[in-house]
Amino acid sequence: MQVNEKRVLIVGGGLGGLRTAEALRANGFIGEIAIVGDEEYQPYNRPPLSKEALSSGLSHDELKFRQRDSVADVTWILGSAVEKLDTDKREVTLANGTTQKFDALVVATGIRPRLLPIPGPTQGLHTLRTIDDARSLKEAIKPGSNVVIIGSGFIGCELAATATKLGATVHVVSLDDQPMIMPMGADLGGAMRRRHEEKGVTFHLGRTVSQFNGETHIDSVTLDSGETLPADVVVEAIGSVPNTEWLKDNGLNLDNGVLVDSNMRAVGSTLPIYAVGDASNHPNKLYGDKTRRIEHWNMPTETGKRAGAALAAELAGSQLPTDEFFALPAFWSDQYEFKLQSYGLPGAASTNTVVSGDLDGPCIVEYFNSDNELCGVIGIDTVKELMPYRKQFMEMK
Repeated sequence: MQVNEKRVLIVGGGLGGLRTAEALRANGFIGEIAIVGDEEYQPYNRPPLSKEALSSGLSHDELKFRQRDSVADVTWILGSAVEKLDTDKREVTLANGTTQKFDALVVATGIRPRLLPIPGPTQGLHTLRTIDDARSLKEAIKPGSNVVIIGSGFIGCELAATATKLGATVHVVSLDDQPMIMPMGADLGGAMRRRHEEKGVTFHLGRTVSQFNGETHIDSVTLDSGETLPADVVVEAIGSVPNTEWLKDNGLNLDNGVLVDSNMRAVGSTLPIYAVGDASNHPNKLYGDKTRRIEHWNMPTETGKRAGAALAAELAGSQLPTDEFFALPAFWSDQYEFKLQSYGLPGAASTNTVVSGDLDGPCIVEYFNSDNELCGVIGIDTVKELMPYRKQFMEMK
């Protein structure tokens, strides 16, 4: 089969899938590319969903990623999720009953919100992952609404800030000792908690919700302590789950997303199967001898570029890249007027040190691994001051 007769099927209509398609074209692949997405929308920017899109109602046209001319011929198959992979037939089956054949497959199905098995009514219960989720939540949050957010990670805290600015009374319930403790540590997490409390947010830390109360619509929640909180709106924001169930029984390692090698090629697969973005459990020169699934905004782009280059080479019968994959994880978060930014892997640290400013004001915190090596940095309202750290980490490449 000629290269121009081969068909690459990308499952997942988000940023990772788009960047993989662009990289395939940039690296000379001239065959067919089709992208399957469960939503009805072409790829759009998700970070604003908990901020600008929720507060002002940004449209898909305003959130949509600009696409390169090179992917203008991509076939988009939208509005139905893939439910099953059959590697023997080289096809996937969609929820609408149709099938799609492929010569090479790219897994870009990302993540979905994790849900707790909490008894009670479900009307008034929300998650936030899609533009439709943001629209539904925007309609629900009114001035004076009682909003209960389960989870104190970045999404939960961004939602708390946005809902507060919209005039709601906000309670955050979390099993953690401090908000955003996993990447930030207890000290900086506690400093951010104090910022939220000054804006009116109430935290219930070390607690979880045991019951949703009401007839058909939630009107309150009961905590495991027995305390009851009024609730017009409840949002679950307790983390995510990779969308990989459709891949089971095909010999892939799905313990934490799809285990891939340095080229994003699925470990153990005889077929050209690749995984990118939030579903990709990949090595990185920055991770040492570990693999990680990193849910940062830039990783779909970085893994998509690598996968596209490697897959184009494989389909052309050329040698795949032999260098170690390197991408610098980075994230940012806007909460009220405060701007948080990070480079590296602060969540992998054993210790941290405030090297600039004060935790309750503009500051920079350095994070060190068990070998006392700098592995990450987080700054609050210090965007320019953090730039040398980015250069420092990039020199590891």
